[in-house]
Amino acid sequence: MVSAADAPATPRYDPDPMSLRTQGAPPFEVVVFDCDSTLSRIEGIEDLARGHADEVRALTDQAMRGEVPLEEVYGRRLELIRPRAEDLARVAERYREEALPRAEETVRALLSLGKQVRVVSGGLLPCVRPFAEGLGIDPELVFAVDAKTAPDGSWLDFDRASPLARAGGKLDLLRSWGDLGPLALVGDGATDLEAAPACARFIAFTAVAHRPTVADAADAVCSGPGLDALLPLLLTAEELASLDTPS
Repeated sequence: MVSAADAPATPRYDPDPMSLRTQGAPPFEVVVFDCDSTLSRIEGIEDLARGHADEVRALTDQAMRGEVPLEEVYGRRLELIRPRAEDLARVAERYREEALPRAEETVRALLSLGKQVRVVSGGLLPCVRPFAEGLGIDPELVFAVDAKTAPDGSWLDFDRASPLARAGGKLDLLRSWGDLGPLALVGDGATDLEAAPACARFIAFTAVAHRPTVADAADAVCSGPGLDALLPLLLTAEELASLDTPS
């Protein structure tokens, strides 16, 4: 594990023998962020839950700690909640209100250095995409689980074929992109850690939620408090220096 002050490349082993890889060091061509408890302080599904908040929170915590597969809880949570279209729009706004300090500035810095910034989330696309776009991220590079509502706004279903609604789906999605160059992934949960074999570096972001099993297995840990605290783990010294140099 490395800190922002000391981030050498070290070998890392994943329980899957097919995922043995050497941790990479900056520069990275692509930076991928989780959304919930990473770009924003909230867990969107819990914000949607309202009257079912305690039950949904317990299910989410079990999945994020890796105690139960995501697919076992994903549909159960949404069947409990059955959010309307206006609820999805409300959570998109809540994501924005609860964005991590200096999130937009961090995205802007990465883009200014030519990095491709993506979002991969198990959240609902109608909530995640508007928020990410507001941070300056290309909406075509935002990947989440689509949701279907009726013309009157009532809940119909989620995209049950989405890889992001099941365990191992983030890893499958990242691998499906092919070779985009060295990639760093930032997230807080077990579903993010599962995707580490497709990354040069996996950074556990613990400013909002500290999940010991994820942090202990990560290549690096960042405790925030702002998203900009990630920059020393994502950039070379030269790239960092260039951000401080007036253009």
